[in-house]
Amino acid sequence: MLYTDAQDAQLVRMYGGGDEKALETLIRRHKDRLFMFILSKVRDRELAEDVFQDTFLKIINTIRTSRYNEEGKFIQWAMRIAHNLVIDHFRREKKQRKVTPLGEYDFMANIKDDSLTIEAKIIKEQIESKAISLLELLPAEQREVLEMRIYADLSFKDIAEQTGVSINTALGRMRYALINLRKVIAENNIILSQK
Repeated sequence: MLYTDAQDAQLVRMYGGGDEKALETLIRRHKDRLFMFILSKVRDRELAEDVFQDTFLKIINTIRTSRYNEEGKFIQWAMRIAHNLVIDHFRREKKQRKVTPLGEYDFMANIKDDSLTIEAKIIKEQIESKAISLLELLPAEQREVLEMRIYADLSFKDIAEQTGVSINTALGRMRYALINLRKVIAENNIILSQK
């Protein structure tokens, strides 16, 4: 069997059994999509590369310690890990305080009022958090297509190829995902804008 023909679940089992080439195949297969997903969240290429590496370190550790649970698709699991690492990064960033050395004190820097931008950031994070929790309410096939389209910016042709369905099916899943999201938002009176 060629590595490129193997399903993700087979490659994970092979890597768990010590086959390093299986991991290389998984990385090659999903690196672009996973990296674009991370980059869309952090909007900084260098940071995205760090999070990408941390994601695969966590994946490797989980598989090697036999803690990988094959409930869903590998890429969805990997994207969930990446998403959690992005959130962890932003939480750490918030906690860090900038300390100005005494010799470089800039009085004017302390005059401007950043409270609105901090408030706007918090609101934006809350909106993103709500949106992500709404995605969890969708059926797996609809959520997968929506994430591939929005986070990985894949064309419907690419989505169809990666999910093994026709373009019309991919389009239909996207349509139903949006309909279902609108319905959940309306039923629960959820507000997803800052205004």
